[in-house]
Amino acid sequence: MTHVMPSLGWLGIIRLGLVQTSLGAIVVLTTSTINRVMTVELALPAMLPGALVGLHYAVQVLRPRWGHGADEGGRLTPWIIAGMACLALGGIGAALGVALMSVTLVGGILLSILAFLMIGIGVGASGTSLLVLLSRRVADERRPAAATIAWVMMIMGFIITAGTAGHFLDPFSMTRLVGITAAVSALAFCTSMMAVYGIEGPSEATAASKDTAETSGGFREALLEVWSEPQSRLFAIFIFLSMIAYSAQDLILEPYAGVVFGYTPGQTTKLAGLQHAGVLAGMCLAAVVSTLFSKHAIGTTRFWTVGGCLASAVALVALVASAVLGPSLPFRPIVFLLGLANGAFAGAAIGAMMRLVSRGNPARQGVRMGLWGAAQGIAFGIGGFLGTLALDLSRFFIDSQLTAYAVVFGLEALLFIVSAVLADRVARQATMVPKDDTHQRFRSIHQHHHQEQAS
Repeated sequence: MTHVMPSLGWLGIIRLGLVQTSLGAIVVLTTSTINRVMTVELALPAMLPGALVGLHYAVQVLRPRWGHGADEGGRLTPWIIAGMACLALGGIGAALGVALMSVTLVGGILLSILAFLMIGIGVGASGTSLLVLLSRRVADERRPAAATIAWVMMIMGFIITAGTAGHFLDPFSMTRLVGITAAVSALAFCTSMMAVYGIEGPSEATAASKDTAETSGGFREALLEVWSEPQSRLFAIFIFLSMIAYSAQDLILEPYAGVVFGYTPGQTTKLAGLQHAGVLAGMCLAAVVSTLFSKHAIGTTRFWTVGGCLASAVALVALVASAVLGPSLPFRPIVFLLGLANGAFAGAAIGAMMRLVSRGNPARQGVRMGLWGAAQGIAFGIGGFLGTLALDLSRFFIDSQLTAYAVVFGLEALLFIVSAVLADRVARQATMVPKDDTHQRFRSIHQHHHQEQAS
């Protein structure tokens, strides 16, 4: 008889969230601090760190493959630990690469390319398996809240590391940068090791191994099986489109405030902080309401995902209307509401991801989560570029700056509306299809295949 471990309580969820905190601690040093050192201290073109960060996102396309590896092995903990080890070594390598650039540019760039590849691999491998582990160990009604806790704790990793490392980096030197990055990376890895120790339990490994034994074929077959599931495919498309809309506004909101409203650089920086505060508030609001009213419509991930996408579209249109109507429609509260809507839909989408990953063949949970993670990573990687490209094209054909920005914000709003329609269809499919229906069909086909071989 297999021993089934009880669902994780709030402390257990926070414990797994420490992995996200550790992940964020390393990532923020590589995408923020090391980025700045390249462009300011070394006076290198901004496209160099931009390309390296883009490389980190491009590697996310391999998430389904790493998820398949976890499915085949039957356990998730080794993938989380190995991913964090790869991420930690990549973070140290990135710092060493920048230091080497000050001596030999080519050698430093080559080392940095390797380091950012490792960072991308580490984030993808550990992040994918962590979300699957959370979905397995957390009760269904707590999954939206667990998703928000994990996301918020990752942001806490950003904030704590940025403040602490910033204090110890002065007076700046390359040696100090490498030392602090190595210390943060080592601490993050050790924290992750302690966070996941013993938390997976034997039941997940036993169940996963049993399902794997029933599943023939390699990665290509596994990916095709997951892609053939209407719900998995539709949800991947929803994530891709919504996250493009989510990330496309990042690089144009502050310039919009400066060009149209005359904001100074300091004011636009504060504006970005206001938007991010709205994102956190939206995530927390969705998580709390979903947990307290899980049996009501207002507590469903469908309500917050669809509603958040539609509210984001309305807020983007209001950004343009604020420039036309003036004080009667204040700009700063709209920016906060945009963040609030973004956070509500993003938090609910992650909660839905954790719920839907168990729909279908359980032996494909890692591939399924990897597919959705790849869609998210790729969308983030190209979203900012597409937003700035659309703005440049609009400026080329349109003389009015306000009109050019209005076109881009309008396109993003349209993407959010399409995303809301897709999210609603995903939710309808989830209520119509029994949880184990796909797996039962798969099991029947497998048994029929064995009967044919036996005869």
